[in-house]
Amino acid sequence: MVVEDRPLKAEVRKLSVFYGANQAVKSVSMPIMINAITALIGPSGCGKTTLLRCFNRMHDFQKNVRYEGEIILQPNGRNLLSSDVDPMEVRLLSGMVFQKPNPFPKSIFENVAYGLRLRGISNRSELADRVESALGDSALWEEVKERLQRPATELSGGQQQRLCIARALATQPEVLLLDEPTSAMDPISTSRIEDVIFELKNRMTIVIVTHNMQQAARISDVTAFMYRGELIECQRTEEIFQRPAKELTKNYLSGSFG
Repeated sequence: MVVEDRPLKAEVRKLSVFYGANQAVKSVSMPIMINAITALIGPSGCGKTTLLRCFNRMHDFQKNVRYEGEIILQPNGRNLLSSDVDPMEVRLLSGMVFQKPNPFPKSIFENVAYGLRLRGISNRSELADRVESALGDSALWEEVKERLQRPATELSGGQQQRLCIARALATQPEVLLLDEPTSAMDPISTSRIEDVIFELKNRMTIVIVTHNMQQAARISDVTAFMYRGELIECQRTEEIFQRPAKELTKNYLSGSFG
């Protein structure tokens, strides 16, 4: 298991997730370091996305889903999966960006302001400042500042994904969750989004699911390899790619299966 000098932002402790009788995640324990990028890799169906979505309780929208174990968020030591914790409160702490861009059928401005309005922010000056800041952080401001009232659907695919990142950032989450955010992007858009992600880690904690092992190697600080719902190995990215401790990890990284 990875060991670092920096403190933890969260800790996954013996987490299991069940869809009815099917166990999708099997007693996973791993650290999530503060101001770092943790990449979850592994073949399709290994439990990466299921694990990621536990951080904001998205599974609560589905029937017959059951959690065991804990996700402890620091510094308050709160278990995000506790029945005593309001799932809406959990979702306020994290921002989620999905595989495909999903802009709302609203203007560029209102897409970014949407979460802020839900949180009761109505002051026009504050909204404008927060929207500009989020668009700046997602490297989109200069491209859209003259057309904030235009429909978000007019943006290119890569721009739409950066808009979705801006929408997630606007509410200043403690953790940013990314579910294969560049899988539908061309190489240029992928590079720009990776640059954004890499810059964001200076002030927030990021967990990313990716099928792209080269992407994990490029941008992450820690890489966790999952297989059939189990966490096989979690190490510093350099260690796991150059000196994997487990034979199964080595075989996956070498392309023996996937």
